Amino acid sequence: QVRLVESGGGLVQPGGSLMLSCAASGTIFRFRAMGWYRQAPGKQRELVAVITSGGTTNYADSVKGRFTISRDNAKNMLYLQMNSLKPEDTAVYYCNARESLFDWGQGTQVTVSS
Repeated sequence: QVRLVESGGGLVQPGGSLMLSCAASGTIFRFRAMGWYRQAPGKQRELVAVITSGGTTNYADSVKGRFTISRDNAKNMLYLQMNSLKPEDTAVYYCNARESLFDWGQGTQVTVSS
């Protein structure tokens, strides 16, 4: 089973940047499309960015042009560069497969506030 560990969250002012990281155990990671999800208080978890095993990316309209997803298959790592952050980006961020989800990690809290 794949274990996912997210890190890199924190408190940032509007307009600021953060880089999230996700460490995945197991070799199956490199063959799966992966995504970053987020869940804000009182809201459902949503998928914000996806990257295929070959590196093709796709983004939710709410983050397009501001967030960049990337991966390093050799290191079993997934990343999310977040720029021009807005208060509405405040949420717990999780990584997981695009389909046939693995067990969820603990997530990493991102808070955008002045």
